[in-house]
Parts: sequence; structure tokens; C-alpha cells
Amino acid sequence: MTTEMEVTSANASIRASTVWTIVLGFAADPLMRWSWPDPGQYLRRMPQFVNACGGRAFEHGTAYVIGESRAAALWLPSDVQQDEDALDAIMALSLRPEVTEDMAHLRQGMAEHHPPEPHWYLPLIAVDPNWAGQGLGTLLMKYALQRCDEQGIAAYLESSNPENIPFYQRHGFKVIGEIQHGSSPPLTPMLRTGY
Repeated sequence: MTTEMEVTSANASIRASTVWTIVLGFAADPLMRWSWPDPGQYLRRMPQFVNACGGRAFEHGTAYVIGESRAAALWLPSDVQQDEDALDAIMALSLRPEVTEDMAHLRQGMAEHHPPEPHWYLPLIAVDPNWAGQGLGTLLMKYALQRCDEQGIAAYLESSNPENIPFYQRHGFKVIGEIQHGSSPPLTPMLRTGY
């Protein structure tokens, strides 16, 4: 395997490029574009959102990349949470008034679906569209799930794009519900039990 196809932990020096890989990968995501339909607003707010949702992965060595950020996954170990205060601030400053209540219900549904037992949480995984279709997402997923299996711990995520559900199912995730409110696109919580 060449070095550009190896999974490594992203350090502080490539944090910005890792975040931008995720921003690019989510540029057509139904939920993200419902949240910020204006392209300029999306490009301003999405990097902040990525850092609030998964930024703590960088501090814990669980922000994984392939190559020079061709693909990235931000995993939060069981004792690490998202930055809810930062998420609240981003939502308050940037959401259109007509979707604010729907987003509050989505976030409540997400909290209700998180498993009570220890688990790794995958808030964000994306491939730079230039590198899509080359198996990079699969490499990232297998790498992190191997760690979950070594620890005998579950993995949890919410799919914000229905097209990605089969990908997660191929990696052992099962649909455990649906989160949707008002005009929002559906979010699909998925769980993979520990082995």
C-alpha cells in the first residue's frame, strides 16, 4: 500500500485541510444544505460546524485521514463529547428562523438515540469529491472499526444522506430509527454493536 492510501491520525498541522476535506465532501449533503442553502453561508459556517462536532477528535488522535486529506473521519471515543456550546452558538447565529425549531428537534432526537453504553461516535466522514469512488471511505471505516473491535465497543453514527446508508450497512451498522421534524431531511441513526 502506498503512503497516499494509508490511514494516519491528523495532527494540528493538517487540521485545516482535514476540515476543508469534510466541508467539500458535505457540499451536496441534504441536511447540511437544508441548514445553509446559500453557498457563501455554507462555506462560512460548515468549517465551524465541523470543528464543533468533531474537532475534539484531533486532540485524542482519532481524527483519521488518508493521504494529504483526500478523505477524513472524525471519531469521538466513548469519553469524548461534541462541543455543544459551540454548536448552540453556530445554530443561533446562522440558522434561518424558519428552520431553528426543526433543528432543535433534530438535535434532541440525536441525543435520544445515542446509545447509553460506551461507544465510539462518528459525527463526520467524507471524501474529497476529487477522490470519490476509490475506496477511501472504506479504508477509513475499517481502520476505526478495527479499534472498536479491539476494545469490544459499539460504534454509532447518524447518516444525514440516505444514499450513504448502504455503505454503513456494509460495515455492520444497523438502522435504529429515524429523526425528522417539520421541513428537515431525515437523519438516520445507526448502531454497530461491539465484537
